[in-house]
Amino acid sequence: MSLSVAPHRWDGPGTDERTADPAEAQAPAPVAAETRPAETRPAGEPPPHPSRRSLRGLDWFVFFVANVQTGFGPFISVYLTSAAWTQVDIGIVLSIGSAVALAGQMPGGALVDAVRSERLAAAVSVAVIGASALMFALWPFYVSVLGASVLHSAASCVLGPAMAAISLGLVGHAGMSERLGRNARFAAIGNGIAAAAMGACGYWISNRAVFFVTAVLLVPALVALAFVRTAEIDPERAHGGAPEQPPKRPLSSLLVRHRLRPLLIFSLAFMLFQLANTALLPLMGSVLTMRSSRWASVLIAACIVVPQLLVALISPWIGRRAQLSGRWPLLVLGFAVLPIRGVLFAVVHDPNVLVVAQLLDGVSGAVFGVLVPLVVADVTRGTGHFNLALGIVGTAIGVGATLSTTLAGYVSDHFGSHTAFLVLAAIAAAGLACIWALMPETRPKDDETPPPADGVASA
Repeated sequence: MSLSVAPHRWDGPGTDERTADPAEAQAPAPVAAETRPAETRPAGEPPPHPSRRSLRGLDWFVFFVANVQTGFGPFISVYLTSAAWTQVDIGIVLSIGSAVALAGQMPGGALVDAVRSERLAAAVSVAVIGASALMFALWPFYVSVLGASVLHSAASCVLGPAMAAISLGLVGHAGMSERLGRNARFAAIGNGIAAAAMGACGYWISNRAVFFVTAVLLVPALVALAFVRTAEIDPERAHGGAPEQPPKRPLSSLLVRHRLRPLLIFSLAFMLFQLANTALLPLMGSVLTMRSSRWASVLIAACIVVPQLLVALISPWIGRRAQLSGRWPLLVLGFAVLPIRGVLFAVVHDPNVLVVAQLLDGVSGAVFGVLVPLVVADVTRGTGHFNLALGIVGTAIGVGATLSTTLAGYVSDHFGSHTAFLVLAAIAAAGLACIWALMPETRPKDDETPPPADGVASA
């Protein structure tokens, strides 16, 4: 398949946003830049140079947010299964939470685009997630668990776009690929450490203790966010617009054909991916719990920690590779490993081998942790609707997540877990076919040649 390049471009002056030389940064913009108005910067204005404090603060905020989010997902299935919930009931609760996530994705992205304090949006979201964890732990009844799931999903709809907006506002489009690789590394380390700690809590204390740990992790997350300086987050760049254009372009700028087609293809493929992926590990957690309740939390923790180690290792490389080779080859790689993983879950019964098979989840996690916001940033460059477009993709992901747990629970209860895993693998293969046949390359032409190793853009 021939790869096409999306026609939007990075349109700054002659200096790349990653330029490190102050003298070069202050040089007047070349005349040629006047014909490229989408993201021009006023002559003489330097590229973004966020302070080390803000960048480190974002690193640790991503780390602790990953800690907080690890307490949900597979650990919910283990917790509720140990409380004698049926798979159908667990699937219904998780699906209702996913439905809220589905309905809230676009409003959440639009809200982040509308506000002028991405830090405040992120802080409130983390606080609500911590409250939902306490509800899980203190009141494990149907109504309370359902309410906690709804709160968690609603807050996550705002938290994801807010974190992406903070990243883009700090480093700009030209630095976004490597910044996302760094975010993915810290998120992976946070997931791995939290999963190990929560697995130990589930084994030595109780499955309920996992949610108390999740709530406590709210505090260091907010402390880390306080280190990110608001003045260094450009409000227009954070939303995909140009710094010198306070009024955002109309929504129609996002709906033109060359932007809408790749966005819709990308969204459809990820809906299929999430339909297959969301239920895989929770279903495996339920199977392991029925085989050995005592070891289930430990095995699930291992299935989270092992791939996260791989994500932490390769995410920065993925960010650099996306800048050098483009987005499409990495997208194909990320989608290809999921059907293989589903088949392995269906045919392998040795828990040790299943943990090794989870390394494949690390590959897709590293790819998509970088590529999802990066491709959306490519498509929406210069529109001012970056977070809204993230919400559109998030809505598609929410459709898949909403149906996934209920579908897997139904098939597992009526036809067995073996069949459920194979059905999920077939859906994953359909997502791979969609990316392979329909998705264009979105890397802008201006990004094909990376800057020299010393960080100074060539003339």
